[in-house]
Amino acid sequence: MLATQSNLNIAISGLVMASKDKNIDINGNQGRIRQENEKRILEAAERVFADNGFRGATTAAIAEAAGLPKANIHYYFGTKEKLYRTVINDIVELWLSSFREITAEDDPASTLADYIRAKMELSKNRPEASRVFANELIRGAPRINEYLSGDLKAWVGRKANILDTWIEQGKMAPIDSTKLIFHIWAMTQTWADFEVQWSALLGNAEGLTDADFEDATNSIIVTVLRTCGLMPIPSRKTSTELPLSI
Repeated sequence: MLATQSNLNIAISGLVMASKDKNIDINGNQGRIRQENEKRILEAAERVFADNGFRGATTAAIAEAAGLPKANIHYYFGTKEKLYRTVINDIVELWLSSFREITAEDDPASTLADYIRAKMELSKNRPEASRVFANELIRGAPRINEYLSGDLKAWVGRKANILDTWIEQGKMAPIDSTKLIFHIWAMTQTWADFEVQWSALLGNAEGLTDADFEDATNSIIVTVLRTCGLMPIPSRKTSTELPLSI
């Protein structure tokens, strides 16, 4: 009798553990599916918003581009407005993270050259992201104006303070650091925002090539470093896909 009760207890324990494992597996699968669907929706939304702007984009078009039911858009993100803000937030986070944390002890030439390389990589590999942001600004930034004058301004201020310290230390020529950061954005993002124009000017009917981006990257680095009195070109300090040839 005792043996039978013991076996029964073991069997019950096994069923309980199996049930827990099954729940963990189900929850794990659900979490993975959610992540995959959200990623598909965000990638599709970036393309649709880049092509049509916020007003012209529809959740139906985004769902079609993602290959998912329209109901999934509303299930994961609620409204088109919330989805758009998520896309914008991801773009801004991507851009800001490309300018690594810097200190007054860092080398100005290597730091600026690596930042330009990273920004050009983004223009090459994520052109739609840049166009979404540009479209928002062209329309007066109605949905991110508060962010521009708040968090982004503070971020630029922190980076500019480091550049100003380099200037005070005699590591680079005097220059308006805030405008320098903005000029780097303009010079790098134009290769995404106006890719059609650049392709036409360079005679590339099929679009910009890797060589075009490499040449453009070199040109921007030379322009910025010469302006800052930081020639010659330093070797890269971070790993980026785009090779540098001077």
